[in-house]
Amino acid sequence: MQRYGMVVEIKPEKIEEYKKLHAAVWPDVLKINTECNIRNYSIYLKDNMLFSYFEYVGVDFDNDMAKMAADPTIQKWWDVCKPCHKPLDSRKDGEWWATMEEVFHQD
Repeated sequence: MQRYGMVVEIKPEKIEEYKKLHAAVWPDVLKINTECNIRNYSIYLKDNMLFSYFEYVGVDFDNDMAKMAADPTIQKWWDVCKPCHKPLDSRKDGEWWATMEEVFHQD
């Protein structure tokens, strides 16, 4: 199992819309997350920052993320969520949510 932390800014005027979207996530989005080996997924909000945490339990992260990105329902979900975001300038090429380095963990 691999833990992931990611961050993205949220446009202040989109915070309430984003909360409403995630209060009723589409069932097919949840299904594909599970099929792509994502577990224990959470998103937190502080000021204008979103922090996501999830655990990946598969064996081929890149392949599972490609499968997720190719899914038509996920593409539609991202189409409604992405306008709420303001990606960090410091993110790596190809990232929307910037990956974070884990510096501490305690079970």
